[in-house]
Amino acid sequence: MFNYYLKLGWLSIRGNPWLSLLMVAAIGTGIGACMTILTVNHAMSSNPIPHKSEQLFHVQLDSWDANDPGPEGFTPPDQMTYRDAIALKEGAPAYRSIASNRSGLVLEPESGDENPYTVDIRNTWADFFPMFDLPFLYGSGWDSTADETREPVVVLSRELNERIFGGEDSVGRTVRMSGINFRVVGVLDVWLAVPKFYDVTIGAFNLPEDAFIPFTLAIDQELPRNGNTNCWKPVEGEGREAFLNSECAWIQFWAELRNEEEKAEYMNWLNAYVEQQKELGRFPRPLNNRLLDVMEWMEDRQVVEDDAQVMLGLSFLFLVVCLLNTIGLLLAKFMRKTGDISVRRALGARRSDLFMQHMIEAGLIGLGGGILGLGLTWLGLQGIEVLFGDFVENLVHLDWQMMLTAIGLAIASALVAGLYPTWRATQVMPASQLKTQ
Repeated sequence: MFNYYLKLGWLSIRGNPWLSLLMVAAIGTGIGACMTILTVNHAMSSNPIPHKSEQLFHVQLDSWDANDPGPEGFTPPDQMTYRDAIALKEGAPAYRSIASNRSGLVLEPESGDENPYTVDIRNTWADFFPMFDLPFLYGSGWDSTADETREPVVVLSRELNERIFGGEDSVGRTVRMSGINFRVVGVLDVWLAVPKFYDVTIGAFNLPEDAFIPFTLAIDQELPRNGNTNCWKPVEGEGREAFLNSECAWIQFWAELRNEEEKAEYMNWLNAYVEQQKELGRFPRPLNNRLLDVMEWMEDRQVVEDDAQVMLGLSFLFLVVCLLNTIGLLLAKFMRKTGDISVRRALGARRSDLFMQHMIEAGLIGLGGGILGLGLTWLGLQGIEVLFGDFVENLVHLDWQMMLTAIGLAIASALVAGLYPTWRATQVMPASQLKTQ
């Protein structure tokens, strides 16, 4: 019976192609606008490391001035001081932990044909690579010994390795940056953390860094710092040591805690550490340490901006407007068929059968609108990429999940739009129509 109604629906669509195309266009336009925004929002709010996001925690210590709300209000700063980061790295009972910050170094090409250029650097620890499951094309990350000895080693991104070495295995070779010869120990494969959860301070959707070097080396060599630095009291003294011992927060800190027991033990250690620092005159605020996992951290940082949510809401309103137009068109089409409906009723057809037939026809129109909407969504995403460039490069791709969502939403929308016109058409009394035939 379903196949029979499907055939009847298709014949009805072919019998009035222009009206059918108008309905397909209305639904397709609404789906295209809605899915364009929904696809971007989906990528922006998706779990960037789903298999272990509940084991990775961003660590916050409330070291700010008791009388100053600070840049984040009366909440812990999103970064921490150098002295606290080192204390946690050396003493806190984490399975893995890293302190990191961003830097920029000038790469000096071996060939004199190319001018030096600046590359983005992540200063971090050996645990960074296994902790965040970075994939390697060649080699691996450095070990903890390199952190301790401040060894000049580097892990290159795939893109930077292609630029410098033409994509060859460069492990063991030397890269000179800002006057320092770095030995390549590994080359990453394609790795896109979207959103860039491990450092959202300067943009959650920025591209990953070009290279990674030991945090301890960056400190020892006084390499430049890129990113936010917030201080609640002036630096006492001059020079590097004065800054490192200051109350300036500029370091992101993450810990890998595999279960609730490890998390509780780590929090207890943090609380004890802060209480100890209070005795030394630091941490004037009440105890307020935080451990937020990846998704909690992104929600806290509002990675998906309110403007994006508003745009999503407006796109759904546009879809509703398109559906209202579709309702009007379906009503006009189905009411033209009241004569045929009356004849079938007189011959014994049930209202439920006629209702099912016309709802299947509406579903076919929705399917056509979904296919058209996918095409418009693709065009919309391409337009966003052209407009915003690298900022959304990793957010403008339709995956199978979003494709199925588009088709399902289009069919569901068409079925909803078809409810009232179908009900009106099947309520016509056969006798009144047969008299006019």
